[in-house]
Amino acid sequence: MSIKRREFLLLFGGSASAAALGSLVGCERKAAVTSPGATPVTQPGFTFQPIKGPIPLQTDGLKLEQQKQNYNTYEVVDDLVLPENFQYQVIASWGDQVGNSRFGYNNDYLSFIPINDEEGYLSINFEYISTLPWMQTYQQVIGKSLPLEEVKAALKKQASGKSEINAFALPDEDPIKAQIRLICTEALLDQGLGIISIRKNANGKWERTNSPADRRISGISGLSDGKYLKATGPAVRVFRKQQGQGYIDKLGDRIIGTFANCAGGTTPWGTVLSAEENFQTQLPESVYADGTSFDPGKRPFAFDDEEFYGQGNVLGLAANKYGWIVEVDPANPQDYGTKHTWLGRYRHEAVGIRVETGKPLAFYSGCDRRGGHIYKFVSSKTVSNPKDKANSQLLQQGMLYAAKFNPDGTGRWIALKSDTPIDPSIPSNIAGNLVSLPRGPVTPNQKITPRKPQRKLLDPIPSGYLEVRKDEEIIQYKQKFKQLNALYTGNAEEKQGTILIDAHYAANAVGATCTARPEDTEVAPNGDLYISFTSGSHDKQGGPDLRIFKSPKGEAPYEYGWIMRLTEDGNDPAANTFRWQMIATGGEPATGGFGFANPDNLLLDRNGNLWMVTDISTSKTNSAVKSRTSDDGKPTSISGLFGNNSIWYIPTSGDNAGKAFLFGMGPMECETTGLCFTPDEQNMFLSIQHPGEANGIRKNQAIETREFLVTTITGEEFTQTRQVPIGSNWPSKDSNAPPKPTVVVVTKSASA
Repeated sequence: MSIKRREFLLLFGGSASAAALGSLVGCERKAAVTSPGATPVTQPGFTFQPIKGPIPLQTDGLKLEQQKQNYNTYEVVDDLVLPENFQYQVIASWGDQVGNSRFGYNNDYLSFIPINDEEGYLSINFEYISTLPWMQTYQQVIGKSLPLEEVKAALKKQASGKSEINAFALPDEDPIKAQIRLICTEALLDQGLGIISIRKNANGKWERTNSPADRRISGISGLSDGKYLKATGPAVRVFRKQQGQGYIDKLGDRIIGTFANCAGGTTPWGTVLSAEENFQTQLPESVYADGTSFDPGKRPFAFDDEEFYGQGNVLGLAANKYGWIVEVDPANPQDYGTKHTWLGRYRHEAVGIRVETGKPLAFYSGCDRRGGHIYKFVSSKTVSNPKDKANSQLLQQGMLYAAKFNPDGTGRWIALKSDTPIDPSIPSNIAGNLVSLPRGPVTPNQKITPRKPQRKLLDPIPSGYLEVRKDEEIIQYKQKFKQLNALYTGNAEEKQGTILIDAHYAANAVGATCTARPEDTEVAPNGDLYISFTSGSHDKQGGPDLRIFKSPKGEAPYEYGWIMRLTEDGNDPAANTFRWQMIATGGEPATGGFGFANPDNLLLDRNGNLWMVTDISTSKTNSAVKSRTSDDGKPTSISGLFGNNSIWYIPTSGDNAGKAFLFGMGPMECETTGLCFTPDEQNMFLSIQHPGEANGIRKNQAIETREFLVTTITGEEFTQTRQVPIGSNWPSKDSNAPPKPTVVVVTKSASA
């Protein structure tokens, strides 16, 4: 879908001009290559000349031959590249001290809670461990060693032939168990949240003040220090069970740690909501019909160059306690987090917050998986004062809904409660033809039989869910189960708790729309919700609805992502129906895309203008594109064309409304994420996550020359020669230095 500027302006509703990053002082930057002929972004208080990216853009202002000449070569840089007169300053990096702990790994969502105009608390999410660079640099950065080689050797010796160990089942005196426990506790320590206090000094630079509030809330909080996390809502009844069909950790409503913390949101009353995302790589996602967890042994410990798997296995963590939204008050040193179970358990990505006096709270979030859903929580009671910290109590009672998108641009919210009718989507409408559904109650001794080559309808799969691939299977499922309460066991509150614990599969059962990996949900000043969908491809877990998620030319599946605007009917946060529209599409300009790929975190400034960062898979960034078709004539991936992950600005008013301007490019193999402004919007905090994720340390300035078949904005092909560094030395940029996940602040020179 190609959107004209006037249409885009109408979609956004028009607003005042931006004034972000007006006039500040920074400390370092990489000199950017300005895109010659590019339209400068010029609005009151905010001007920048877009940088040159890897492919021609509509905003370049170049004629056809100029595009070919200007883009026949391109140099990728291992640095954070910003426009002229903009700088960045490092705030903190992996391994730096935070309270009595350390700054974690793969920093993601950022939230600045001001104390005054130039001082505040910066809350940082730490998402996961990138195995290769973490193992390669751990001793150098942290100053101690781990028994990685010993455990690797033990994995290779497994009699089962599988390189995995169920450390949970090993006796405590087994030395391999102790070694695995050490690795896992260190990995979990590097995840969770961090709170650091910062201020801008007289020289205009930011510095840490190391206040008593500085602390870590990690994946092992409570394990040995008694600093457990708390929980509210119906799932607490399940956590407190003394016996059940599955595994129970005997801790009741106390919870050990938080991990896989990806995106999040900030409340008007000064708390931060942190989203637990890909917990399923560390613990079994499946639960029994009574809400209890599968045994930790179902997710054994293993690792490869991309991930440590089963980190919760050796510690015996109960899986149903992870995959939630965690609320933390950064200013309260004694607050180690509360998981509000009314917000649902799934692979949370972001929290969009709508708080208006006299109305219920509305919290929006997405499940970042192929075939995931968009959710809305609506509180039972209304808001009296948006800044009152008592508003946290409103998260303890309400209803969770999942979105149903209709192809005509309308939609409705489906309540995830016991009496909601069963009505799953049919597989023929879904990319990959797969819908996974809860299998319903079974007796405690009933086994889960594995898939068979010639399986019967509704055979359960090893995960405990039903893989439905034929439309007629849905008919059979609806005949067997009429309402959600038929799929779960227990009293009324326990059933509601289990529905929330099993939210993704419960949402599948009631017909919520399978979407294209929802990455962020941001509420605009006028109440509209903006949603980024990062990838329309499918995998073995599912895929998006082909009727909703299409390319600009109508093809589906489509890899390169979308940004959607959702408007509640009557502009009511508690509305049961809504309207939706795609307002930006990823991909090449020649095919109707905006020039970016895989939109991720969004940020709306106070004037409604859109900032966006991308999340192209590390394995695809700068991958050579020598042909656009495979030997069998099918289109090949062009993800490599888009270069490193990047930062974009899309104004929603003025002469440039509806155009995408390239503001920044990240270092090698990183993800740019966590965009966050100070209240005056003169400072932008930014996370640089997993630099060097695929190749680790860039050794001796290693570089490769690769070829790319690029197109002009009108679709004419030409060859580009691109210089691509191998690995990363960022942020120090010294030769052979370790790459480190880092938080920076971006500012503009006072004289510019």
